[in-house]
Amino acid sequence: MFYVYVIESIKNGKRYTGFTSKTPEERLKEHNQGTTNWTSKNRPFKLIYSEKFNSKNIARKREQYLKSSKGREFINKLIPA
Repeated sequence: MFYVYVIESIKNGKRYTGFTSKTPEERLKEHNQGTTNWTSKNRPFKLIYSEKFNSKNIARKREQYLKSSKGREFINKLIPA
C-alpha cells in the first residue's frame, strides 16, 4: 500500500503534503521526531488528511496534485486552515 498524507504544524499552522509506503501514523511519528530540518523547525504536527492507494504511480500523481494550487484549494475546502 501507498499513502498520500497532509500534516499540519500545531505550532504555526504550516502544512506538509507527502507520499509514503509507511502508514500515515508511522510517518507522522517520524515527522514529530524532527527527521528533517524543516520538520524539526515546525513540529509538532497532527495528521489532517490521508488517502490509500494500491499503485505507487497513482499515489505519486495524487501527491503532485495535492501540492498544486488546485490540490491545496481542495484540502483547504475540506479542512480550513
